[in-house]
Amino acid sequence: MSLSPQSIPESAWFKSSYSGGNATECLEAAVTRSSVLVRDSKLVKSPVVVVRADAWRCLVNGLLNESQLLP
Repeated sequence: MSLSPQSIPESAWFKSSYSGGNATECLEAAVTRSSVLVRDSKLVKSPVVVVRADAWRCLVNGLLNESQLLP
């Protein structure tokens, strides 16, 4: 994971469907061929966190597996 400025079109960024209309703390993500970029929705000009695609897949799969264990 690294911090890096990225030149990604604004149309590529999306918020989670779990983000409410009034959410004050929200992250946005953009998917590229090799990574997922994450930024603060309130600070769109600040650097983004870059997560390699394979690491993102591991994170998502881990979260999905964990949620299946919950009652």
